[in-house]
Amino acid sequence: MSAEEKVYQVDLLTRVEGEGSFYLRVREGVVEEARLSIFEAPRFFEALLRGRSMFEVPDIVARICGICPVAYQMSALAAIEGALGVAPSPEVRALRRLLYCGEWIESHALHVFLLHAPDFLGYPSAVEMAKDHRAVVERGLSLKKAGNALIALLGGRAIHPVSPRVGGFSKVPRRRELLGLRDALQRGLDSALEAVRWTASLPVPDFEQDYVFVALAGGDAYPLESGDRIAVSGRADVPVADFETHFVEEQVPHSNALACRLADGTPYLCGPMSRVNHHADKLHPLAAAALREHGPPLPVRNPYRSIVVRAIEIVHAFAEALDGIDAYVEPERPFVEVTARAAIGAGATEAPRGLLWHRYQLGADGLVVDARIVPPTSQNQARIEEDLRGVAPALLALPHEAATRRCEQLIRAYDPCISCATHFLRLRIDRAGEEVPS
Repeated sequence: MSAEEKVYQVDLLTRVEGEGSFYLRVREGVVEEARLSIFEAPRFFEALLRGRSMFEVPDIVARICGICPVAYQMSALAAIEGALGVAPSPEVRALRRLLYCGEWIESHALHVFLLHAPDFLGYPSAVEMAKDHRAVVERGLSLKKAGNALIALLGGRAIHPVSPRVGGFSKVPRRRELLGLRDALQRGLDSALEAVRWTASLPVPDFEQDYVFVALAGGDAYPLESGDRIAVSGRADVPVADFETHFVEEQVPHSNALACRLADGTPYLCGPMSRVNHHADKLHPLAAAALREHGPPLPVRNPYRSIVVRAIEIVHAFAEALDGIDAYVEPERPFVEVTARAAIGAGATEAPRGLLWHRYQLGADGLVVDARIVPPTSQNQARIEEDLRGVAPALLALPHEAATRRCEQLIRAYDPCISCATHFLRLRIDRAGEEVPS
């Protein structure tokens, strides 16, 4: 290896769903190769759904993720109900959005305070961070608890909810039950507003990229549980039903996971930054005020600042939840009857991490003939690789440990599906043939 060549090799990505590695080779300041390799074992959920009743789908897909099960349920229901022409009542639709607010709160709180904040404050985990920043960790746990309580009431339990069903809910809460959560949610909103100020004060690396932002669109509300179009920055909106024409998942040689790009090969970004860049004007007034006062200027192009955007979305979710509870009217019926028929439908929602797209083909007997699920982490994978290419020049000027932390912080900014490991990755740098151990 010549003195002008440097190799950065990440042997293990351990705070993601599954297993992966990263390899970067730079010669004379130019990135020659960058790979984000995911080698997790297949989970076969799409195959598992074939031959199952459409009524089983919400319970099955909820098991895909313990952090955002509601997102999988809502995308599946949007696709199936759309295929069958089912229209739940406005009261049921409002209740589903309220349920989704609970998921945004608990997922974003987990990421902001327990998974991403340690990177900014120089700690290997939230456990170590709590020794010096106990109040920060306790705030995160308190916010997450409020979100979990909302999910538990509406969904039957906080993890893998059981109440959502095709046509509505198997059971809906009484108004007095929702009002019982109001005080905790109000306290959560006050704490979330403070969290925006706090995240905005964190030191952020100077790094911006030219992104194509992709987010759900359609309707007057900030995108969450419904939408019939997909906004793509600089391009025409794409109907949700036409996703497969405009977005292509490909198997890359160095990864078991599929990487999704636009049909012309362009990598893109989905998630909080994309949502706020497309739909800042639809934020709840309290969240919009927080963005104006403490958020980065639009368009946000620095992924390290996504922690502030997530905090703003926590404010939005709390404020919407409170409004939803105040306006809640108990549905006359928790669900509408559904008649099976042969049909194909696609649906999408905005999971905390970004766009989540489902498509189902149903038989006349109501059994699933075929299923396809494209999660946000798959859609962001190619964009993560591009960001790692972009940050490479800054890595070359940093000591080994600082370069490792910078990579961790960048990848974690995407909030990929997360495991519970203490360390995110190990980085090996080979300078002129001399290995620096991790």
